[in-house]
This record gives sequence, C-alpha cells and structure tokens, in this order.
Amino acid sequence: MSAVTVQDLSKRYIISHQQTADTMRDALGQGVTRIWQSLRRRRRQSEEFWAVRDLSFAIPEGQVVGLIGHNGAGKSTVLKLLSRITEPTTGTIKLNGRVASLLEVGTGFHPELSGRENIFLNGAILGMTRREIERKFDEIVEFAEIERFLDTPVKRYSSGMYVRLAFGVAAHLDPEILIVDEVLAVGDQKFQDKCLGKMRDVSRQEGRTVFFVSHNLVATQSLCSRVMLMQAGRKVFDGEPTETVARYLQASSTSPEDGGKAMYHGGETAVRVNRLEFRAAAGADVIRVELGLRSSESRELAVELILTDAMGTPLALADRGTLDGDLRETIPAGESQQSWLMEVNQMANGAYRLVIQLVDPYAHVVLRYEHPQTVTIARAPRAGASRVLELNWQAGAVELPLRRE
Repeated sequence: MSAVTVQDLSKRYIISHQQTADTMRDALGQGVTRIWQSLRRRRRQSEEFWAVRDLSFAIPEGQVVGLIGHNGAGKSTVLKLLSRITEPTTGTIKLNGRVASLLEVGTGFHPELSGRENIFLNGAILGMTRREIERKFDEIVEFAEIERFLDTPVKRYSSGMYVRLAFGVAAHLDPEILIVDEVLAVGDQKFQDKCLGKMRDVSRQEGRTVFFVSHNLVATQSLCSRVMLMQAGRKVFDGEPTETVARYLQASSTSPEDGGKAMYHGGETAVRVNRLEFRAAAGADVIRVELGLRSSESRELAVELILTDAMGTPLALADRGTLDGDLRETIPAGESQQSWLMEVNQMANGAYRLVIQLVDPYAHVVLRYEHPQTVTIARAPRAGASRVLELNWQAGAVELPLRRE
C-alpha cells in the first residue's frame, strides 16, 4: 500500500515586474499611468514560473526516499506541497496517514512559549491527543537534550536547540509519514548522526515512511533505499541511491554553477564572498587560496577552510582560529582581499572541493560558501602518504597548517 501518491503535480508562480521610482515625481507619474492602464483593462507585465512540473511518484509504506538536486531544482517546493503548506496548481496528492514535517527551524513553534509548552502545542498541531504527548514526553526531552532549558521560552534557544527539539517532537509523536528538509544541517555532526539513526529506526522497526531532502550525499546514500533526482522542477531520474548520486555528480561536473553556493546561518550576515580562487602549487604540497570579501562593517571572525570529497564529506580542516594561535581575523568594512597557503602534504592524490566558513566569537557559522570547482592534487607517489580519503568527521578529519601568504 502506498503511503504517498503524487500524480501529475505542478506548481506555478506568477512573477510580476514593476518598475520602481527614484523620485517623488516619478512615483506620481507611475501612479497615474497605472490608473490609466487599469481603466483600459491592460494587464501588468508578468511571467510564469513553474517551480514543479508534471511530477508523479508513489512511495510504499515503510520506505525511506531521498530527493536531491541543485539549488532551485524544486525540492523544497515539493516538500511544501506534500506538507499542505501551499496548494498545487495542477495534480493530486494522496497521503495515507498523519504527516510530520521538519522544513525550517522553529516551524510550528511559538517563540514566547517554553520548550515544554511547545511540545504540547506542536503535538496538538500534528493531531496527537494530550495523553499521547504525555506518553512520549520524556523520550522527546531526552532525545533533544534540552532538559535544563525545558521551561525557557524557545525564542532564547540557539538554532541547534530549536532543531533538536523540533526533530524530537516530529520523530517521536508517531507520524505515519515523516518529511525532513535540509534543516538538519544546522545541528552538529553528533546530532545529525543521532537523527539519521532515529529515521532508520522509524522506518525499519516501526514501518513508517520517511521523505528526506539533503545536500549531504553520503547521508542520503546510507539512509535511503531509493533516491529521486530533480532538475528545473522535473524529476529526471528515480532509482537506486548510488546510481542517482552518480548522475547528480555527473550533472554537476558538466554544468558547474558560476558562483558557488552560499548558505547563511542565523539570519542575514553583513559579510559576502566576492571572489574565491584556489590552485595547487609547490609540487602540489600547498594550495594557494585567494579570498575576496565584502562587509558592511568591521567584524571579528575566524576563517575555516575545509577540503571535501566530491560528495561533500569533510576530509581536512585548516582553521586559522586554532592552528595559527589567533582566535579571530578582523574583517574590515568594505572590500578586502586575503591570501592563504594551506599545506596539504598529508592529503592523498585526488580531486577535492573547497568550502570556506566564517565563524563568529560565539562559534556560530555566519557564512558557509562552497566553491563549484575542484582542485587536483597530483604528485609522485611516496611512502607514508596518509589515506585521508577514507576519513570523515566521525573518524577525525585531518588538520592542515594554514598561514598567510
């Protein structure tokens, strides 16, 4: 029996183009023009944007299904349609059971209420009785690790605490269908592993259905039995995880994004990446990194450079905050240029992606930027080279020296 059935699903948005006014005279003139056009029944210039187009699939009960694709492929729109946050333009959705969604940090929570009160509120929203919530209450609190802050208003929670509590409620209140977006990326690695383990248990032991969206391809392959690939609002492949991920990576290499992917945590940040260039040098034992930043104000931030494999698994970290004895860098207001030398003689030969993180004094990641291209380390074989391609954060990433050029 299918837990989720989607047939010919499409979602259209109308994007209006309206000219802005620079002066009061222009604004008055445009106002008169709009009234005149309205009287003549002329429509404002607009265009259609199809976020999702002709999507069909069925998910059997108890299956864990992943959804991957580049930014803007339509993944989040699909989740909002399945969660009934927005209505489809065409097509049908049939859900067999209660749905719990974890789409954004704090969704379904009231900021003025405490963690305790929000557990009951969120449970009621999911259709649970008070007795059902009370029966699961201790498990939720233990899983979320927020016992000390249970009676604190959630508006004072960090983003990580928000996610722990939200996922604990969604996963423990017996939904037949659990929908999880990339929001888990806000939590630390230990908690992400804990969530992945819970989703496995929910699916395999309790027979519930999980719909999982993530850019973490390693987690997607390990958790899901089936993965769908989306591109420009359409499903382009649906099959076994390894093959789907391979197709995604192939599409990434043939159509690289021009400017990389930037993710901002904890709200908008005043710092932006203007330019990020890197190349191997000095016999492939050093990677030269040139970074251009634009900041609206002077800020104290630590710089982290991370090397990952093609699937985004972190392999090595060069942290200015710990390896150079200086906790922070002063990022000046306006535009600035920085050059770094990252020693990579511990790295095995291969192709790596570069991720830069800027971290504030409270250890919050305010900016994470992923470069779309790879750098290749290729040198003559030698004895004692580290097999770092077999490492990840759980095993312990390699720490690399980082210094100013």
